[in-house]
Amino acid sequence: MKHWIEAARLRTLPLSVSGIIVGSMYALAHPTDNVLTPTEVFNWKLFGFAMLTTLGLQILSNFANDYGDGIKGTDNSDRVGPKRAIQSGVITPKAMKNAIILTSIFTLIAAILLIYYAFRDTNLLYSLLFLVLGILAIASAIRYTVGNTAYGYSGYGDAFVFVFFGLVSTLGVNFLYSKQVDLALCLPAIAIGFLSVGVLNLNNMRDEVSDKKANKNTIVVKIGGENAKKYHYFLVIAAMLLVVVFAVMSDFKFDQYLFLLAYIPLTQHLITVYKNKEARALDPELKKLALSTFLLSVLLALSMIFFFSDLIVNNA
Repeated sequence: MKHWIEAARLRTLPLSVSGIIVGSMYALAHPTDNVLTPTEVFNWKLFGFAMLTTLGLQILSNFANDYGDGIKGTDNSDRVGPKRAIQSGVITPKAMKNAIILTSIFTLIAAILLIYYAFRDTNLLYSLLFLVLGILAIASAIRYTVGNTAYGYSGYGDAFVFVFFGLVSTLGVNFLYSKQVDLALCLPAIAIGFLSVGVLNLNNMRDEVSDKKANKNTIVVKIGGENAKKYHYFLVIAAMLLVVVFAVMSDFKFDQYLFLLAYIPLTQHLITVYKNKEARALDPELKKLALSTFLLSVLLALSMIFFFSDLIVNNA
């Protein structure tokens, strides 16, 4: 059990649910025209199954990454980060393959239940659309490093993370509640996507040398370590700016800027990356950036709840 927990990479899980938290709390704070109260647009069953689906996708991606890099020899003695399950021999490739299948089934069931509670027997087109989206997400999580044409080996991993853990996670879950797209929510959705890509970029910066030897052509390998740092600064700083713009556009009150507290560890992280000269020293920063993103999403969600409280008071 200890080895399976390690293979699931728990430090990545808070990051994966950041978009779900923000998209859900936005739905609570912004009831649509066809509902009477904010609580009627928010559904705890939707929230629960959305969390399960996203966690399933993240764990699936981690298992598939361990399996794909393990059987290809990408995870070897040259790698800087912690040893993976297949690399160290504590889990066999066959067992990991079975785990990928079981996690895929679990994630698909959670996604189907999520879609059912969102649309019931109405909006069949939306149901089919989200079902296809869910299947694509599962397939993409597996194909990141698995197979001869794994897109993670061609530098497209950043796009997958941005789309599914940023845009789809935030905007998609909000649509399940409200049945509409709110363009203002695009700003925090893009921000969470950028920060999620930032975690992947850190991982690839850490593994640049070993990835290059294994012909894993990540964006970092393609553009080089120094340019990857500049790319990283853009991802984190742009995300911070987008959330501030979102707050200004949403007419946040003073107490709703609580999320700025998350900018302290994010700024410290940027300083660490700027000063870094050794790839191994970047490994602790993955956890710090992931938790800082989660903190930002929780604080932003609290800001939404403050807005929700004002709505209750005003309607009373």
